[in-house]
Amino acid sequence: MMENAAIELYEGLIVRATGGFYYVRDAKHTVACRARGIFRKEKMTPLVGDRVRFSVQDEQAGEGTVEEILPRRNALVRPPLANLDRLFIVSAAASPQSDTFAIDKLSALAETAGIEPAFIFTKCDLAPVDELADIYRKAGFAAFVVSSMTGQGVTAVRDALQGVCAFTGNSGVGKSSLLNRIAPALSLQVGDVSRRLGRGRHTTRTVELFRMADYGISQEGYMADTPGFSALDVAGAVLIRKEQLPFAFREFAPYLDGCRYRGCAHVREDGCAVRAAVERGEIAASRHASYCAMYEAVKDIKDWELKK
Repeated sequence: MMENAAIELYEGLIVRATGGFYYVRDAKHTVACRARGIFRKEKMTPLVGDRVRFSVQDEQAGEGTVEEILPRRNALVRPPLANLDRLFIVSAAASPQSDTFAIDKLSALAETAGIEPAFIFTKCDLAPVDELADIYRKAGFAAFVVSSMTGQGVTAVRDALQGVCAFTGNSGVGKSSLLNRIAPALSLQVGDVSRRLGRGRHTTRTVELFRMADYGISQEGYMADTPGFSALDVAGAVLIRKEQLPFAFREFAPYLDGCRYRGCAHVREDGCAVRAAVERGEIAASRHASYCAMYEAVKDIKDWELKK
């Protein structure tokens, strides 16, 4: 607890945000807080995962105000979270099928923000997915093949939880089902996949952090379920500057200094070491295709347009 004039300030963690309220947890209580108007004026929105200073106006009702947002280590727009250690990008072997562009863009956004991505491929009881998982292992990521029906791979995911981590992915890929397998006490609502549309129905409506120790997990930290989204949502998500983009694909790193021309875009240039690595099978063609699609989306955009 801190004291600022006549106001007592506590320091805590935003664990949930919904309906204009930010639920802040500290060692003593969880308080439903409104944010100070100054944040709106400064165009800064509190996020789940933010460490904040807050005041309590009504102890009995558990109501207060977020007074200050402490410096962030990182932040994402989708899912809207701050101070993440690891982002688990979840996709399905089938129903709905994996969209490699969507998961590659999510991983690139995480890498650019300084968050460690990991990949989870669910529903392996419905279709084989090891070949896809191997693409990401070869690129230097942790990748897990799981089934929430049989329990395959669930223990490995549980053991990989550390710090503040979140699960994100398209609607219907089984994020909530997986978390219920990892921590049955969560009892998260799960949905099915629309046969007509081939995509999931949203069951998770808000981002919420769950303290692992409260749900029988030995590691210290928090885990988050997040609302599902569509591939169109990802395509329109935050853009990465073209100068930063090659560094968002970690398997490109050994080749970036080997191109014939300075300023190589690694898309269609002659003498490109990255393209040569793709042709030799050292970089997955699907990953390079995702890079090229992301590059085409930003190549003509000026820095000031990205900052809008």
